[in-house]
Amino acid sequence: MNEKAKRGLVLLAGLAGAAALTGCTMGPDFKAPGWATPESWFSGPKQAVKPPESVTVAEPVSAEWWTLFGDPELTGLEKRVAAENLDVKTAVIRLAESRAQLGVAKAAEFPTLNGNASYTRQQASNNGIFVVIPTAAGANGASGNTVGGVQSHGLNPFDIWQGGFDASWEVDLWGRVRRSVESAGASTDAANEAARSALLSSLAEVARDYIRLRGAQAQLQIAQDNVQIARQSLSLTQQRAAGGVTTDLDVANASAQLRTTLAEIPSLQQQEAQLINALSLLLGQPPNALRVELQTAKPVPPVPPRVPVGLPSELARRRPDIRQAEAQLHAATADIGVAQANFYPSLKLAGSFGLQSLQFNHAFDLNSNQYAVGPGLTVPLFEGGQLRATLQLVEAQQQEAAVTFQKTVLQAWHDVDNALTAYQAEQARRDELVQAVADNRRAVSLAQDRYQQGVADFLTVLVAQGSLRRTQQQLAESTTSVSSDLVSLYKALGGGWEVDMPEQKTVAAQ
Repeated sequence: MNEKAKRGLVLLAGLAGAAALTGCTMGPDFKAPGWATPESWFSGPKQAVKPPESVTVAEPVSAEWWTLFGDPELTGLEKRVAAENLDVKTAVIRLAESRAQLGVAKAAEFPTLNGNASYTRQQASNNGIFVVIPTAAGANGASGNTVGGVQSHGLNPFDIWQGGFDASWEVDLWGRVRRSVESAGASTDAANEAARSALLSSLAEVARDYIRLRGAQAQLQIAQDNVQIARQSLSLTQQRAAGGVTTDLDVANASAQLRTTLAEIPSLQQQEAQLINALSLLLGQPPNALRVELQTAKPVPPVPPRVPVGLPSELARRRPDIRQAEAQLHAATADIGVAQANFYPSLKLAGSFGLQSLQFNHAFDLNSNQYAVGPGLTVPLFEGGQLRATLQLVEAQQQEAAVTFQKTVLQAWHDVDNALTAYQAEQARRDELVQAVADNRRAVSLAQDRYQQGVADFLTVLVAQGSLRRTQQQLAESTTSVSSDLVSLYKALGGGWEVDMPEQKTVAAQ
């Protein structure tokens, strides 16, 4: 490389350094928005009879919050969610896509360097631009002729051997690249929180469907027990009718009661099958894959006496949707800087060095070198309003992201408030139903005794049995709702702030 080339490279490096030192960053700097935090959680409605058996306490929440139910089978299902749930897998793949996009954005911070080499066999036109250039023909040893009254020299085919390097770098004078990287990084954070949200939702859905399954199995058992009671009543009325103690009216009423109770069983069995399939789908399994594992009836997982809910100040840190909305606001704010930087000139430093020769044996001679170096400046003069409209667009998107963040925070507080209220209210309802079932059992026993003694008619027994069956079902539903409401509460709280995400793997087509 000769002295002039060296001076050109030194000048290029000096310009790059000066531009890097004097460059500025356009657009507003992002500041995390604040939010109002209550001093304590909502206390819930006043209890008219007694406080609930399960109370919330301001203690740290375990990441494995489902273990509070003390159900090993539920715990086993939850441990499979992160690796097997298809929604979580999709969210993790999207996170990997976002990280790749961040890598693309960061690449603009560095120069690009390309190597090239080529060989060309070329034939110039005898009637083209070289027709009146004797030196070009002479250099190739061609004889002359006359074309259109002009002396022409025929050109022979010739070879061109060349190779070298090209380098370019856009100087980030106004921070366009820096803001682009900032926006891509914030979008990656948002994708990360979206993955956490998918995991939290899947964990909560597995717990909720498992609890509903146990509740359906409990109601199925109640229906089957009442079938046995109805059979006994039918047998009793048939015996009494045969002995002339009662009429066929009691037999018909007893038979109708039995058929009505039997009719409840198919729908409960259907509900059980659908919930097993729902759990199978949540774990990425085909229908009935979990039937052997879950078909044996077990009690509804009970709620613990003390429910840790953390502190109100932790809610925004724990809820992935709040953190996602904040990251999206950050990305939208950085995009404003990108749009503003596009109004200003862009400076690109470019250089190339290579070798060119008509003979291969001279391709690497010092006299075959060629180079080009220098800056290039691009100034936007007229874009038809595109740049201004783009800036207006990203500013509106940033305002929308700010409102979305505010709504997300507000929605989080409403979710927690509603979940706490539902959890306490359902416990009060369940306590009353427990007493109602006990009273109805006593009523059935008394009605049966009075019927056998001939003091009361069979209609009294039927009414008492129907009331017992209804309150038993309502109690089973309420017990299921209490445990489901606890799941909803932990989902509203952001779970246990799940931080361990499965590694991204390629999902092969099955």
